[in-house]
Amino acid sequence: MLFNNELMDTLLAQAKVSPRLRQHFDLRTSASDTSQRMLNALWPGTEVPVHRHEETAETVVCLRGKLEEVLYEAVQEGGEQTFREVSRQLLSPQEGLYGMQIPADVWHTVHVLEPSVIFEAKDGAYKP
Repeated sequence: MLFNNELMDTLLAQAKVSPRLRQHFDLRTSASDTSQRMLNALWPGTEVPVHRHEETAETVVCLRGKLEEVLYEAVQEGGEQTFREVSRQLLSPQEGLYGMQIPADVWHTVHVLEPSVIFEAKDGAYKP
């Protein structure tokens, strides 16, 4: 399988008409593969809730487009958990900013600036 313009264009077209404005493409080769490896096409306006992966780091590589990975720390305020932004990293292959490793247990989300395709990889099976 090649990660070429045709594949990127197809995923972005599917994401554009998706209610969530994103489309993933699973790269695992069998059901027994418990890793998480995927391409994810994202349009501006998609909402990815702030989340974390407690037991695994996440690798994110931007193949096309421009987006920001936003990292947070959890804060307790009045008995409620809120999030305070810690850093914002621009990922844009046109600018030589390709990707990053998000450490395990770090709260994060993505802010999409232009239609983008990313490669994501994490250890372990998906847990909603």
